[in-house]
Amino acid sequence: MTHREEPRGRRSPLRVAAAWADDYRYILGVQLRSRLAPEPPADYLRGDRSPVLLLPGIYESWYYLEPLARRLHELGHPVIAVPELGRNVTTLRESSAIVAERLRLAGTSELVILAHSKGGLIGKALMLGPVAEHVRGMVAINTPFAGSSHARWFPGRSVRALSDRDHHLLRLSDRRDVNRRIVSIYPAFDPHVPGGSFLEGARNVRVDVVGHFRIIEHPEVRQAALDAVAAFSR
Repeated sequence: MTHREEPRGRRSPLRVAAAWADDYRYILGVQLRSRLAPEPPADYLRGDRSPVLLLPGIYESWYYLEPLARRLHELGHPVIAVPELGRNVTTLRESSAIVAERLRLAGTSELVILAHSKGGLIGKALMLGPVAEHVRGMVAINTPFAGSSHARWFPGRSVRALSDRDHHLLRLSDRRDVNRRIVSIYPAFDPHVPGGSFLEGARNVRVDVVGHFRIIEHPEVRQAALDAVAAFSR
């Protein structure tokens, strides 16, 4: 378990520019393919191990997490998506309410959250809200727990809400009582979250890679996420 921020990876302009280009190339392909899979296959809901709730990032559907979802299903975990989130552009409060209602109707408990980026903020809000007792823990990849300085200047209001100056996000950041039940996985440098995803009191896993979206393909990231889900499931 890491209790301090680790050194950043190299931030040469060339490396950062390449990471941005590679990230957008990757996520564009994912979004195009996701149109053919608006919801996970029905059999993903079957399994006898702890259910796993998928919470993607902004402008993402569940399909971004599909590689991990498929493997978790193979391991016996029911995998739950929330299609009602759409492209996840609502506020954190609205998004959390949508997910909480989905869980209430499904009667799901003892679940583990698997999240990317903004999804980790929604997950933390859930862990502090009315469905808190149903959540064992959360595995968050590239989540801007303290916000992102880049989000300040984005034209879209839904992205600006992820700014490191947004008072709702900062209030959520100040709540540290559930951090011990969170595993935060992040790269050496994230061009979208330059401040990093280190979370005080959580289990922090830093992987020597640069990026925000394509990181999901990295074998160390996938293994770290699977190991964390397994640990929470026990």
